[in-house]
Amino acid sequence: MSTSSIPLDVAGAEAHLMQFLSVEGVTGSEANIAAAVSDALKAVGVPASAIRFDDANTRIPLPTETGNLIVDLPGTRNGPRLLFSTHLDTVPLCAGAKPRKEGDRIVSDGTTALGGDARTGVALLVVLAETLIKHKLPHPPITLLFTVREESGLHGARELNPAELGGPTMCINVDGQLASDLIIGAVGQENWEVEIKGRASHAGVAPEKGISATLVGAIALAEAQNAGWFGKVVKPDGRGTSNVGIFGGKDGKPAGDATNVVTDYAFIKGEARSPEASFAKAIAKGYEEAFTKAKAAVTDHEGDTAQVKYSHVTSYPPFKLDENSPVVKRAIKALGILGIEPKTLFSNGGLDANWLDKHGIPTITIGAGQAEIHTIKEYVNLAEYEKGCRLGILMATLED
Repeated sequence: MSTSSIPLDVAGAEAHLMQFLSVEGVTGSEANIAAAVSDALKAVGVPASAIRFDDANTRIPLPTETGNLIVDLPGTRNGPRLLFSTHLDTVPLCAGAKPRKEGDRIVSDGTTALGGDARTGVALLVVLAETLIKHKLPHPPITLLFTVREESGLHGARELNPAELGGPTMCINVDGQLASDLIIGAVGQENWEVEIKGRASHAGVAPEKGISATLVGAIALAEAQNAGWFGKVVKPDGRGTSNVGIFGGKDGKPAGDATNVVTDYAFIKGEARSPEASFAKAIAKGYEEAFTKAKAAVTDHEGDTAQVKYSHVTSYPPFKLDENSPVVKRAIKALGILGIEPKTLFSNGGLDANWLDKHGIPTITIGAGQAEIHTIKEYVNLAEYEKGCRLGILMATLED
């Protein structure tokens, strides 16, 4: 299929995108957008029997309205099954978005983010199904996957049972900006947290009888920074990044109640990322050692120390595809037909692709116009969205 023969209804593709941008579905609350997608798929000719939900939400440790949406499109020619994926949810900043077209862009009204991340992908997958069915394009068996809770930890992809997908040999994930950018790998992430239980006392009358939890935390973070574990991390045995995101008290409240009371409790949470899983763990271990040293440095008048409970857990694993892998070669071939110069990238942020690859499905992530994501300046570049739709159709219909 040449670029001129791709039967894309551009106006129809934009209409799908505008519709999905208008449906609220922040992370964990995807029922409405899932219903809208299901209805749209049925309207373009997908049988209701081909549309189903898994039970991943029952395994996600956060309230989640629905499981992942899975759609089976039978092949019209022989060939290995393909998987196309994207995520249903948006960040909370997108709640109440009011999309409008402004020239060659879709924008919000400036009070919320837009949700192009990843409603561009949601629309593209529906456009793909519509185009294949309407024009009877030859294609191998295809599974469409719309995941939940991507924005709050890649949970839908993590808890996915790959046996539900029918055995795809590769995956095209739609969650990027430029059609030319092919994301072939991404860092892994460790999440760490620590509870510090000190001892309260009157800060003016008897400060020596207290054990300051905030001081333990402050010393620990300074120690981590001095040891080279904070921010950009470069060591002889690896590289990565880390951040401290939360420093507070119980149930999201501030650490401490008043200036005249030695703080008896603090909760700190952060992350560590690296292209190597072992080094992400090493960064998290570096923080643990820093908190151990800080604990010993802060005592009351009798030499007692705070209780420090530190833990870390893998949020998602890193991965990297070989540039000669079939899915990368397929994307490069399709971009060549479109006259677009491909650029392979390694992402410093996590994607559903991290878990899909871990599940044994080599996954490339393509772009479809989302830009300035997670901000009120977010917009969709319609020219890139059109390119992404054409790229998706080509990748679905190319001969092996």
